[in-house]
Order: sequence, then structure tokens, then C-alpha cells
Amino acid sequence: MNFKKFTRHQGFGASIFMGVFYAVAMLVIFLIGYTAIPGEMDQLKIAIVNEDAGESGAQISEQLSESLPFKIETDYSHDNALQKLEDNDISLLIHIPETFSANAQNGESAEINYTVNEASATMVASSMSSIVNEVNKQLSASFSTQTAQGILMNMNVPEEQAAAMAEQIENAYVGNYVIMNDVPDGMHNTMLPMFLTMVSYVGAMIAAMQLVQVYKHHRGKESRFKLFGYVQLSALLIAVLSTIAALITAYIITDLDTAVMLKVAGQQVLLYMAAFNVCAIFTFLIGEAGMIINIPILLSQTIANGATIPREMMYGYFEVASYITPMYYSVNAYLATMFGSTDASPFIWGLAAVGVGALLINLLIVTVLHKKEPKPRSIIQ
Repeated sequence: MNFKKFTRHQGFGASIFMGVFYAVAMLVIFLIGYTAIPGEMDQLKIAIVNEDAGESGAQISEQLSESLPFKIETDYSHDNALQKLEDNDISLLIHIPETFSANAQNGESAEINYTVNEASATMVASSMSSIVNEVNKQLSASFSTQTAQGILMNMNVPEEQAAAMAEQIENAYVGNYVIMNDVPDGMHNTMLPMFLTMVSYVGAMIAAMQLVQVYKHHRGKESRFKLFGYVQLSALLIAVLSTIAALITAYIITDLDTAVMLKVAGQQVLLYMAAFNVCAIFTFLIGEAGMIINIPILLSQTIANGATIPREMMYGYFEVASYITPMYYSVNAYLATMFGSTDASPFIWGLAAVGVGALLINLLIVTVLHKKEPKPRSIIQ
């Protein structure tokens, strides 16, 4: 067989198509999706809680509200703001204690606390760290030397003495960077929720293509509903085996806590089954060509899963995808379970709902579109 004859096989043309299609789809989805950084940063919310009994706290709160390019919330109590941060409803909590003005005037340590939830989208945690550093520089330079001096002079303190005390206050100002739900050092730990999600989803997508082909190969030999049950049972078996392999690998390489291994294992199996049925929808409909649809859906979820960009910053298409596909629920459930963020239950229920919905759609396809059974094959295969 020469090369020309080899290229006439449909697999040759299909491989060329998939190579070009994958490259174009990946670049279009990724490049458009990541233009949200930093363009949509102003969609993030920051809470400023001012408990200061003096004037300084109000001045700082007003200055920050005007200068920071975010949605500023100032109506929360400290406890309420902490819960909002825990649930990733806000990205940064700036807390001005009630003794701030008094400490500044007395030359004592005047502190402002900046709290960030590390168990969130990586872009949020890194961006908030940079914001805190910049705010601290500005406050150290402006408030400590100018505002403090003005306050002291208003208290009838001599100008020279006020300047000396202001210098003392400048050195006493402290901006505390507080981490909520600390994630172990290393990008491999930070990205573990996304990586576990990705490996499960990709494996499920490939299995969906293969197992549905087995289902179609045996149609006419057994009831389509019995074969559908075999497909689901096979997927469940693969889910358990792949979960064991994935978690052993993750445990060896990362700082995955043994105390959460069982919970993570359950979530991983649930994710696999949800992903399998989502991918199987298009394979049941149009066979192997369903990969043409499944690949863009997979790529879209690398943006919409919330590991890098929070839902507030996503463009409309990706935000919608985060509600109806498995990855967003999986990543956030892992963040909650592994690193102690918000309650994982809503995300697990969301993942289960997506999986059950996809399962019912597949069952409907088998019931309605596969109603006519193929004629039995004359040759035993």
C-alpha cells in the first residue's frame, strides 16, 4: 500500500480535521476567555468595615472607596464580611479596628487588617496581594505623615512636636495581611482542584466515545435499555479505578491531606459520572462526531470552572457554562473540601444535578431516537 492509498482512508481526513479544529477552537476559546483579565477586575467586590471611633477611619474608608477600582461594600459587619469572604462572595476584607485613630494619635501601633481567602480563584488571591501592598504604601506615605499631623495640630499640639509625633506614627503604622484558608505553598497544590477535575473529565470524555460505540455495536443483540445500563455500570467501574489511581498520584506529589481523601474520592467518582453523561449526550446523538462538540465544551470549562477566573469576571457565555457543566461545581467543591473554604454541599448537589440531568437526557435519547432496533447481524462478531 502506498502513501496515496493510505491517505484515502477516512481516518486520515478526520485526523487532519481534528488537528485544525482543535487548534482553532482552543485558541479562540482561551484567548477570548482570558481577555477578562484585567478588563473585568472591576466586577470583583471588596468589603471595607470601619469600626474606628475617630475620624481617621472614616477618611481612609472614603479614600479607598474612591480610589480602588472595585465594587465597594461598606454596609457589612465584621462577622458578616468574614462569612462573605469565606463564601467567596467578596474578594478582600479591609478591616479598620475601632482603636485605629486613638492609637495613631497616641503614637501607638495603628493597624489595618487585610484578609484574603486563598481557597478561591488563583487570579483573585494574587491580585488582592498586590492591591494590599499598594494600599499599604499609600497609607504609610500619606496618612501617617499628612493626616496624622493635621489631627495632632487640631488638638493644639505645637507644629514641631506634631511633626515629630507624625514621624513616629508613620513608623508605627501596620497593615496586616491575613490569609483565610491557607493553601500549601506551590502551584501544584493551588491548582490541584482544577487538575483533578481535568483528568477526570478528559478520561470520561474518551470513555463516553468508546463505551457508546460498544453500545451501538451490540444493538440488536440485547435490549437497548439493558445495554444502556451496561454502559453506566462500565463508566462507574472506570470512575472508581481512575479515582484510586488519581488520588494515589496526587497524594504522592502534593500535600493532599489524608483526612479528606475519602471525601475527595467520593467527589471524584461523582464528577466522573457527571462528566461521562454530559459527554455521552452528543456521542449518543451523532456518534464519534460528537467529539467535535465535546472538545469546545471541554475547553470552555477550562475558563468557566472558576479555578483561575471567578464567576463575577466571566463573560456571559462562560458564566452560563459554569451553571450547566460539571467543572465549576467540581473545582469549588474541591476547594471547600481540601482547603476549608465555604461549605462544599451546594457545589456537590449542583454537580449531582448536572449529572442526573445529563443521565436523563441520555435515557431520553435512547428511548426516543434509538427506538428502532437494527437488524441482527448474520455473522457472529
